Amino acid sequence: MFKGEKINTTENRSVLHVALRAPRDAVINSDGVNVVPEVWAVKDKIKQFSETFRSGSWVGATGKPLTNVVSVGIGGSFLGPLFVHTALQTDPEAAEAAKGRQLRFLANVDPVDVARSIKDLDPATTLVVVVSKTFTTAETMLNARTIKEWIVSSLGPQAVSKHMIAVSTNLKLVKEFGIDPNNAFAFWDWVGGRYSVCSAVGVLPLSLQYGFPIVQKFLEGASSIDNHVHTSSFEKNIPVSELFMEISDVNH
Repeated sequence: MFKGEKINTTENRSVLHVALRAPRDAVINSDGVNVVPEVWAVKDKIKQFSETFRSGSWVGATGKPLTNVVSVGIGGSFLGPLFVHTALQTDPEAAEAAKGRQLRFLANVDPVDVARSIKDLDPATTLVVVVSKTFTTAETMLNARTIKEWIVSSLGPQAVSKHMIAVSTNLKLVKEFGIDPNNAFAFWDWVGGRYSVCSAVGVLPLSLQYGFPIVQKFLEGASSIDNHVHTSSFEKNIPVSELFMEISDVNH
């Protein structure tokens, strides 16, 4: 995995989520190209955007700062970020950083779930993050259009570019939707859905809520475990030990 070999045999792809939390000076190749600089370019962009957003410099269509975030995604684009968000809510430093802010997630196309995600929120102070690599995921785009209508009905069509951003690589469809392509954050084919929380899928909404420095600590923690798995002997390797214990439990 760390060598960039295509161990995802069904799709003939590398599996490089470890690159998403690797140090800036690391070298992790995919098809002979070090992907770490590109990863850090996106993280630097997220850092800059989240700082602008959290400082109040990014304002909505009415001139008000935005304090609420709704992240629209499904599967790994929803579960991982929600898991980390739930954990960070119990951390004193993170809780302090999130004061006065709300982060919600929308995955289900059930109208009740849509209503829950925007309940008591003011469109004038809400930013929506649409998470879809291709910008064609059926459930995500249905929800994105519904939330877009909620914004437009209150603030007008010109508000979309101020109140909606994207995590996607399909800049053509992002632009057609009304989102400024400059406010689209990329991730890559070698990021599996269930591991995508360390990409812009999770780092962006979590940074908007808690600030990039706190999210970077989470990434550094993940990187430390990657290093442990990569360098520790089987006898001292925690995940390997857990694997053998699970096998033993199943057999007995």
